[in-house]
Amino acid sequence: MDAFKKKVVIIGGGFAGMKLAKSLDSRLFDVLLIDKVNHHQFQPLFYQVATSQLEPASISFPLRSVFNKQANVQFRLTEVTNIDRAAKKVITTTGDFAYDYLVIAIGCRTNFYGNVNVRNHAFSLKTTYDAMTIRNHVLQNFEDAIAAPAEIKQSYLNLVIVGAGPTGVELAGAFAEIKRNILPKDYHGIDFSKFRIILIEGGKAPLGNMSQKTQTTSAKYLKKMGVELVLKTFVKDYDGQTLTLSNGEQLPTRTVIWAAGVRGRLMEGILPEEVAPHGKRLMVNRYNQLGAESSIFAIGDIAYMETPKYPRAHPQLANVAINQALLLAKNLKQLEQGKAMTPFEYKDLGSMATVGTNKALVDFPHLHFKGPIAWLIWMFLHLMLILGVRNKLVVFVNWAWAYVTKDTSLRLILSRPDDRQA
Repeated sequence: MDAFKKKVVIIGGGFAGMKLAKSLDSRLFDVLLIDKVNHHQFQPLFYQVATSQLEPASISFPLRSVFNKQANVQFRLTEVTNIDRAAKKVITTTGDFAYDYLVIAIGCRTNFYGNVNVRNHAFSLKTTYDAMTIRNHVLQNFEDAIAAPAEIKQSYLNLVIVGAGPTGVELAGAFAEIKRNILPKDYHGIDFSKFRIILIEGGKAPLGNMSQKTQTTSAKYLKKMGVELVLKTFVKDYDGQTLTLSNGEQLPTRTVIWAAGVRGRLMEGILPEEVAPHGKRLMVNRYNQLGAESSIFAIGDIAYMETPKYPRAHPQLANVAINQALLLAKNLKQLEQGKAMTPFEYKDLGSMATVGTNKALVDFPHLHFKGPIAWLIWMFLHLMLILGVRNKLVVFVNWAWAYVTKDTSLRLILSRPDDRQA
C-alpha cells in the first residue's frame, strides 16, 4: 500500500461495499475489502437458485475477480470480531488491519424475533449457501415423500413460507410454477394435487410496503396459481415437524422458509447508543457517519438514516445501498481535498416484485404496471444489476430457455452422501 494514500477498510462485499470499493479514487485511497465469503452475492435472485431455476455461479461473483484490474484494492477472506477505535484498527480472525476511514457495509441477517425453535428448524434465505440448502432439502423431500408412510406423507408435501414481502411472494410463485410445469414430470409417484404451498403473513395483504393496487393484484395472482395465502396470522412455534400458528392451527411440515424480517449485524466496538432500537441497524447522519465518529461510516442495509422524506429510515433496497456508496466515494474525496461533504438524499424510483412468468408488479412514483410489461421491466432491471457480460448472458439464456420449454434441468441434489464404511 502507498504510504501517502489514506487507508479505507470496507467490511462487507455486498452491493454497498463492492460499489464503494470500485468507486473510490485510486490516486487518493488504498482499499481493503473484508468479507467472510469470497464472492458477491446477488440477493434478489436467491429465490431462483432455491427453486432450481438458476445455478448459484450465475449470480455469485468472486470478489478477487471483480477487482483484479484495480491495484489499489485488496481483499481478505476473514471475519471481523472487533473494532478498536482508539488504535483505529479492525480486529479479525486472521489479523489486525489499520484504517484511516472505516466503512461498515455488512448488511442484515434474518430476524427470528427471539423464537429459538424457529431459528433452529426453519430455513432462511440470506446467502447463496442458504439458497442451495433450500434447493437440496426440497428436492430430497420429494424423494422421501415417495416412500413415506401414509400417515406422514403430507408433512413432506406441505411447504410453508413465512413472510409475504417480495422474497416470500417470489418464492411462493416460483414453487407454484414448478409444481405445475416440472415436478409432476419428474416424480410420477407423487400426487401433486396434494402439494400445498402456504404463504403466511402477519399483515393484512402481501407486499405490504407497496401500493394498495399492487397488494390486491399480487393476492389475486397467488391464489390463481394455487398458493394458499394466510393473512393476519403469526408463527408461534416450529419444532421441525409441526408448525404452530397464532390462530391455533397446527401444520405438519418438514419445510418452513422464513422470509419474515431482517435485523442488523453487530460486532464488538459498536456503542449501544449507535444502534437503532428497532431492527438493530446503525444510526448514521446525513453523510453516513456513525454518530459523532468522523472516520467511521455505515452504508447499505445496516445504515439507519432518518431524513425529512424518510423519517423511519430508507427502505433496505439495492438501489439505496448503491447510491449511498457512490456518494460516500465522492464525500471521502471531498474530505481529502478539504471540501465540505454532500448530504445524502434518496430519490425513490419505485419498487417491484415478480410472482411468476408474465406476472410481475412495478410501482413507480406515479405509475403502476402489472402483467407481462411489468415482468419485462423487472427482468431488464435485474439483468442490468448483474455483474459481467457472461453472467448476464447466462441468466438471460436460462430465463429464455425456461420460458420456451417450461423446464430448467437444474434439479441436482448436491448434498454429500454418507459413503464412509464402518
